[in-house]
Amino acid sequence: MFERFWAAYSGLRDTSEAGSVWTHQRLKALDGYIAFAREFAGASFDGGVYRVHDDRTGPQALSLVTDAFPEFAERVCPFGYDWLGRQFAVDSGRVVGQEPQVLLLEPGTGEALEIPFSFAAFHDVELVDHSDAALASAFFADWSRSNTDQLPLRRDECVGYRIPLFLGGDDTLVNLEVSDIDVYWTLCGQLRGQTF
Repeated sequence: MFERFWAAYSGLRDTSEAGSVWTHQRLKALDGYIAFAREFAGASFDGGVYRVHDDRTGPQALSLVTDAFPEFAERVCPFGYDWLGRQFAVDSGRVVGQEPQVLLLEPGTGEALEIPFSFAAFHDVELVDHSDAALASAFFADWSRSNTDQLPLRRDECVGYRIPLFLGGDDTLVNLEVSDIDVYWTLCGQLRGQTF
């Protein structure tokens, strides 16, 4: 389990030290989660395109997600996030073969998108075979070329939309800026609450 993720991502790791495992009950029950988190908790990959939560960032992300997306508060738990600040979470409201499926929570669009993979398959299939679809990695490469001084992104940073897409902002490089992830999620969550 996770051999394909390891082969594809271990060489892209921005930090060599593992953080402390976040042991939320929804995560501990996942097949392979504890072993994965012991190796990758707190890890950032390829300049911050994908990051795994640890015992500090995980609880913060859960609070941000439940405030911005209260309709999912009782069923999700984030395990990772990408450069755009989007949170990847397990969704106990969608279970296939006894495994919760992954939900992508997007602050910039105000949407929650269902990903038809378990935690393990998300890492070994989706992030390996479909990294651009999962992480907008081509968009990240475009942004990175003119922002090399910002890389790697700090764990408390994301590249957010100046004007969220759900308020008419453009999905373009000029509408992006480095933001504090807590501030970005809080603002987008408040705006989402007034809009949706």
